[in-house]
Amino acid sequence: MDDEPRDPCRLYLITPPVFDPLAFRDLLGAALDAGDVAALQIRLKDAPDDAVKRAVEALLPVAQARNVAVLLNDNAALAVATGCDGVHLGQSDGDHAAARGLLGPDRMLGITCHASRDLAMKAGEIGADYVAFGAFFPTETKVTEHVADTELLEWWSEIFEVPCVAIGGITAENCPPLVRAGADFLAVVGAVWNHPQGPAAGVRAMNAAMAGAEEG
Repeated sequence: MDDEPRDPCRLYLITPPVFDPLAFRDLLGAALDAGDVAALQIRLKDAPDDAVKRAVEALLPVAQARNVAVLLNDNAALAVATGCDGVHLGQSDGDHAAARGLLGPDRMLGITCHASRDLAMKAGEIGADYVAFGAFFPTETKVTEHVADTELLEWWSEIFEVPCVAIGGITAENCPPLVRAGADFLAVVGAVWNHPQGPAAGVRAMNAAMAGAEEG
């Protein structure tokens, strides 16, 4: 077990399921300017490659200008071709080891591990830069097939150095236990994009809740 102090938990933004890239660009800029965001995942499930490319072209400069890493969902080859900083793969998204080789040493690989210790250890063995656990809470973004708990975060963060991302229905109100359990990043969609005062307020609220949990 590493006795070094842990870095503070940071925010990992995921795009809404559907958006117009040019209109969304300004919303994204306002959100990223509102507080600390570590990464943006461009997630357009089942969209054609041309649509994904247009989204990346619109959003990548906005995020990278603010030192926010951009990861593409599902497609390692397209992530490399479009200049993204990495890719996030689910368990059914192709050959993870092959993706690691394709990405090379300078791009990130994140892997969904649901609530499985075994999947997370396998991801670490092939060189994943982070593992994602969830869902921790009910979510409207996707059908919840796996439910994770804080014990999983505690176990992972105590034993392994590979960072972990918590995902699934996370809000400013329910996130403190995840931060205290050892999550390195909190992945959110609705908590930011559906915030009643707008995405910038959503980022501020998440940042405040995470900082409060670190201090608590």
